[in-house]
Amino acid sequence: MMNEIKKADNWLGGLQWLMFIFINTVVVPITVGAAYDLSQEHIVSMMQFSFIIGGIGCLLQAIIGHRRPIMDGPSGLWWGVILALSSMSAAQGIPLAEVGGSIAVGVIIAGVLTILIGITGFGYYLEKLFNPSVMGTFMLLFGVSLCISFFKYMFISPTEGTIDIGMGLISLFIAILVIVLSVKGSKKIAQYSMLIGIVVGWPLFAVILGSESQLGGGVPSTIELFLFPLGEPAWNIGIIITVVVTGILNLSKQYGSIKGTDIMYPDQPSTSKDYRNSFTITGVQSILSGFLGLVPYSPFVSSIGFIQQTKIYDRMPFLFASVMFFIMGIIPQIGYFFTLLPLSIGSAVLFVSYVTLFGSGLEWYEKVTFNSTNVYRAAIPLFIGLVLFAIPGSAWATLPEFAQPLLSSGLLMGTIIAIVVESLTDWDKVGIEKEVTQGKNV
Repeated sequence: MMNEIKKADNWLGGLQWLMFIFINTVVVPITVGAAYDLSQEHIVSMMQFSFIIGGIGCLLQAIIGHRRPIMDGPSGLWWGVILALSSMSAAQGIPLAEVGGSIAVGVIIAGVLTILIGITGFGYYLEKLFNPSVMGTFMLLFGVSLCISFFKYMFISPTEGTIDIGMGLISLFIAILVIVLSVKGSKKIAQYSMLIGIVVGWPLFAVILGSESQLGGGVPSTIELFLFPLGEPAWNIGIIITVVVTGILNLSKQYGSIKGTDIMYPDQPSTSKDYRNSFTITGVQSILSGFLGLVPYSPFVSSIGFIQQTKIYDRMPFLFASVMFFIMGIIPQIGYFFTLLPLSIGSAVLFVSYVTLFGSGLEWYEKVTFNSTNVYRAAIPLFIGLVLFAIPGSAWATLPEFAQPLLSSGLLMGTIIAIVVESLTDWDKVGIEKEVTQGKNV
């Protein structure tokens, strides 16, 4: 163990993992706090506990859960639904405290269900639904959804809501730098291209545009605990149902993140025990998230792109990062320092990382034998998912409230349609006889 601690590569890799985990976490409590009109003290508390629970979750998942270096953080699906509920409910005149309280109840219920799924081992049997064609569609849609979000953070001012040319040019420069280092750099430089991008981009941004904490205010000195900061437990059935359904659907992403790394670890395939432990840990985190007002956690599919980008397959750097992230939570001054990192710079680095999910999608599609007829199995769900990304959220306002978060999600609908399409027929046999006949005629 001492030898591992002394290795410089473990520390450098750990620091790079830390930046990845931090960037994917820091903006979440800030945006949720703003959406629900929380005080600065509540937002700071939510951020610190996001770091603490995130660090512990990463450690537990890597050691006794799925046993892979996969980031465990606030789920993008949960995040989007929680923000959407605040907007929709405000428009309908429902008090934000009732919305937040109902979300908390729904998250806790979803956490209990997730634990039951983990204990019973049901999560492992999702493998029958996620064949290579479904996984290919899932990976491509997930990559698109992430790249859309972080591309916006690179160019659009969070305060003005318009294109910021200066910020955009710096972000674009950092993204190009990371790509060049990854493609043209030596193996060692390419491995740490994301870290180099942050080290160069952070001071460059500060010198040209200035820098301030995304939290604002002064440096916190202690950790304060606030239970149910979004609102005391409430029983709005429509909101609770939406949240519980979101929790169940989010399990598909968790399964996708674990199964998606099987390609990288062919000698260590995931077992039923890995899935059982991973889902159970996620369920416990969800229950804690309900009490603390946090966006519930799950393993990040985007970790696959990060691993492919950095070529860091070992767990040790990830464990280092998990411990450092936990320390950022229990020592407020350290966590506050990292909130000075410009969101646009972090987004530029992550954008490059997530683009590589395109390769993951192609790797899964390579396991499928396509022909001119059975190509529909992938084309239909993939293109419908992409089309849904382009439809503005306001267009769904005429639909029932509980259905809006699901139907408006290109990722979820594309994945669900892919599963349904795959179950309708044996696509591996479709078109074969037709092609054979055409070949004879020729």
